[in-house]
Amino acid sequence: MQNPESIWFGETKVTPEEKTEKVIDVFDNVARRYDLMNDLMSGGIHRIWKDRFVRMIRPHAFRAGRPLHYLDVAGGTGDIAFRIRRKTGPGAVITLCDLNENMLSVGRNRATDHGWLQDFNWVTGNAESLPLPDSSVDVYTIAFGLRNVTHIDTALVEAFRVLRPGGRFFCLEFSRVQPEGLNRLYRLYSDTVIPRLGQQVANDEESYRYLVESIRRFPSQTKLLSRLQNAGFKMAEYLNFSAGIAAVHKGVRP
Repeated sequence: MQNPESIWFGETKVTPEEKTEKVIDVFDNVARRYDLMNDLMSGGIHRIWKDRFVRMIRPHAFRAGRPLHYLDVAGGTGDIAFRIRRKTGPGAVITLCDLNENMLSVGRNRATDHGWLQDFNWVTGNAESLPLPDSSVDVYTIAFGLRNVTHIDTALVEAFRVLRPGGRFFCLEFSRVQPEGLNRLYRLYSDTVIPRLGQQVANDEESYRYLVESIRRFPSQTKLLSRLQNAGFKMAEYLNFSAGIAAVHKGVRP
């Protein structure tokens, strides 16, 4: 008999605690080759998605004379935070939070290469229990990380908690592909090419099979929108990228 608290990790039922540990293990395994694999799996399109995502945020450094605080969750390698930094200059407060210390280490190394190491706050933490005060963040971002969270609704409530009134939430995540013909081709690619790339490039087929399954089990665009609204966000909406291969969900804390 399955534990009533068990949840999916890929195609296996595990306890919530086991999922958290397994997600840490996955990203321990893929951290070193994470950015290269993103380029190979998407043909570089993930960079276009991330650029567009950050343009939607319209980052700037100050509001009413005070620095704005940006929190990038599951952002260890710095892809989103660095894009925000380029837009804001050194004036904004930018915090990177990631469950996995190895991913943060990759991000810190990249920041050092840019001469930006001191421009960010580096925090090891779980999206479900963020180590930040209430109402302390102006913009919350999470890119390709929400599907790895054990309890998505808890993470959305935490995002709401740390945002100031008027603060904005942005999530970029893989989603449901439309139309169905394209979806069948995408599933075939995901089932065959991505695990093989994982084996050949990162020597880790299993982790990339998990990542494929995590995309399939993630809520659809409309279901995630409802969950965002249930967490308390207003003006919630979503926008598809590349026929729904990815989607941005956004909302405002009233």
